[in-house]
Amino acid sequence: MDDAKVAAIAAAVVKELWDAGAIAAPETTPVSASSATMHATAAPVTAAPITAATTHAPLLTIDLPDPTAAEQRYAPGVTNPADAQGLQALIAATTARIGVGRTGPRYRTASLLLFQADHAITQDALYRDVDQKLLDDLELFSVETRITGGKQEYLLRPDLGRQLCDDARRTIGERCVKSPAIQLVVGDGLSAAAIEANLRQILPIIKQGVQAAGLSFGTPFFVKHARVGMMNDIGELLRPEVLILLIGERPGLGRADSMSAYMAFRPKPGDTDADRDVICNIFEGGANPLEAGAFVVQLAQKMRKHQASGVKLKLAT
Repeated sequence: MDDAKVAAIAAAVVKELWDAGAIAAPETTPVSASSATMHATAAPVTAAPITAATTHAPLLTIDLPDPTAAEQRYAPGVTNPADAQGLQALIAATTARIGVGRTGPRYRTASLLLFQADHAITQDALYRDVDQKLLDDLELFSVETRITGGKQEYLLRPDLGRQLCDDARRTIGERCVKSPAIQLVVGDGLSAAAIEANLRQILPIIKQGVQAAGLSFGTPFFVKHARVGMMNDIGELLRPEVLILLIGERPGLGRADSMSAYMAFRPKPGDTDADRDVICNIFEGGANPLEAGAFVVQLAQKMRKHQASGVKLKLAT
């Protein structure tokens, strides 16, 4: 439907509301029989914006403000709150959706639009791939897991995302340093946006920290369609003392840039989450990527000292 047809329909609806007394005509705009006839017969209408002059009704605003803008996202939706300042303080103190108000048993339109916008951010982070330019800039070669059916299979078959494909095993064996003190791997996980938002900051910090500690730093690389469990395959191939996996976390509503650093001491087939440690919520506003990078190096040194990770490391300390 083109703009002219949309304008004609809108003009007819406004006239009907005006005739029924549902809306008031502006005092400065006289009503004439010729103009009423024009609207009733739906004469050709141009694509010009609908205004009071063309509709004989007050100016209508169809476009709504961006629901994700800060002034909209954190605007209280409760009508006549008992403590307006207190409500505003609560909303500012959390990312939870509080004080959104309601219309009968339903969400207000503003709340629904924000929910839909945030859900779209989540879907985008989940289904798109990490920018190849980022990987090229950081000199990360790419390999894949046993996922062959794209993101849909990745979501349905987490078991395949925990295993490297044969080509990946061969490429890693040919291009990576064996038995390093620290091996770093990047995986897309459930959020490409998280990798793009944090990798440029955290990777150099980890590399510099490892080298400053006098430890060998393996050959970093990227794994597409990665799950945390594929750390076991990498551990079997490269036999690092400590393996670090930077991976995108499952995105929440409107929060798609959170990354985790999973770490394990001498990972091997059969290891579980009980054998790993994780630093989560790495993003600006959570665990700052620069500070998180420094903490990753400290934790790696602690693992080497106690020859353990996960539950065993907790028991050792």
